[in-house]
Amino acid sequence: MTKKILVTSALPYANGPIHVGHLVEYIQTDIFVRFLKLTGKDAVYICADDTHGTPIEINAKKAGVKPEEFVEKWHKEHQEDFKSFLIEFDSYYSTDSEENKKFAEHFFNTLKEKGLIYKLKIKVMYCEKCKRALPDRFVRGTCPKCDAEDQYGDICEKCGEKYEPTELVSPRCAECGEEPVLKDSEHYFFKLSKFSDKLKKWLEEHEELQPEIKNYVLNWIKEGLMDWDISRDGPYFGFKIPGEEDKYFYVWLDAPIGYVSSTENYCKGKNLDVLKDYWQSKDCDIVHFIGKDIIYFHFLFWPAMLMGVDFNLPKNMVVHGFLTVNKEKMSKSKGTFYTAKEFIEKYKNPEYLRFYFAKGLSKKMSDLDLNLELFKEEVNNELVANISNFCYRVLSFAEKLGGEIKDFDDDKVIKEIEAKFSIIKEAYEDYNFKKALAEILAVSALGNAYFQGKEPWKLEDEEEKRKVITLCVNIIKNLGILIKPIMPEFSKGVEEQLGLEDLSWDDL
Repeated sequence: MTKKILVTSALPYANGPIHVGHLVEYIQTDIFVRFLKLTGKDAVYICADDTHGTPIEINAKKAGVKPEEFVEKWHKEHQEDFKSFLIEFDSYYSTDSEENKKFAEHFFNTLKEKGLIYKLKIKVMYCEKCKRALPDRFVRGTCPKCDAEDQYGDICEKCGEKYEPTELVSPRCAECGEEPVLKDSEHYFFKLSKFSDKLKKWLEEHEELQPEIKNYVLNWIKEGLMDWDISRDGPYFGFKIPGEEDKYFYVWLDAPIGYVSSTENYCKGKNLDVLKDYWQSKDCDIVHFIGKDIIYFHFLFWPAMLMGVDFNLPKNMVVHGFLTVNKEKMSKSKGTFYTAKEFIEKYKNPEYLRFYFAKGLSKKMSDLDLNLELFKEEVNNELVANISNFCYRVLSFAEKLGGEIKDFDDDKVIKEIEAKFSIIKEAYEDYNFKKALAEILAVSALGNAYFQGKEPWKLEDEEEKRKVITLCVNIIKNLGILIKPIMPEFSKGVEEQLGLEDLSWDDL
């Protein structure tokens, strides 16, 4: 990694609450950024609310408020939800900001000047009952590629294929259910097809990218990339296209630009420049964390736009799968759909979920299952019975000795534990939190075995007794550091009990 590391999570849509499925990504990113900072890296965690588009415009109207008020409500709630799960952003901003408008226009004008944006008359879906042009997400129908029913008008959630809303089989208006008609409209298009070779080269040269994702995207390029419609007809909540009266930037144009504007928000008052220090700096690596449902936008549209305006391309994009609950899609009717607020109210401690998610997160794109019985078992039988129990027993015994620790010696157990440090570090660096946590639990198990084997409560020699406890207390200190990215509050509690503070990786 280079001098600066800019890490992002996908922008949550300001149209509803954060739920446990969303939390997978933000906890995953937060663990990674906390690890980077723990090891002394100059890392920042950037995010924002995605605030534009027809759903927000329509739902704000239903709620009887302006879209700006509507998104502000969710902006506040999202930040509260993230904070309750110990997710710590360096900048959490909004795409409905002056900075984002400035950068959206910069991207558009630069790409247009380079001949990479053109106008084209197209057929758009229009609902005569709702009296409006229907954007992609307001047309539902059968996927033209795999025949999956009830899919959006832009991308199939089942097969992942991208298509135009006009290609849907048996289309209907998502609002009223009526069959839309086709109307002529002049739209702006971005020449995505021009970037096929550059995107192919970027994908093939980046070994960090997940192989299964890389192959997936390369196959799309091989099949031929279509130019991208980047405008929408009003009514629409978003930024007007310069020089137009009733045409707006498509939400997927200005949403990823939110990464840039949120970075500028972070730079305020810090003597930092959003471009010189981050988005155009050779000394900055950008890492995106995203879900598998937005691969097309992040691996094709976004890097092509960045290439077009000479901004840095991401060094890595870590893609995770979906969250199921008890092996099924989250369902309100089955009682398995939890908002962040509902989950924290039920289980109280956010670190239980952070621990559970970490146990299942690696660099693979596989889905994660929240099995509620397994969740309880793993917290009780691994976190509590292994790590917490070891800390409690040792520190209780140390208290009986007046809290005084001295020297220790046991080269065998010390070498065994120290050998784990580099393995755990490499696992964190490789986004393999599953392996990192397994090795951390192994360190705790070694400590438990040592404590149990030495049976200090039976030792007559006070000096020997104190040596055993001193080594065990040092193991606890190391455990607190190793698990800090996953369980920051637990680690803080360990430090307080040891009379220490702000331990870093160098303190192992």
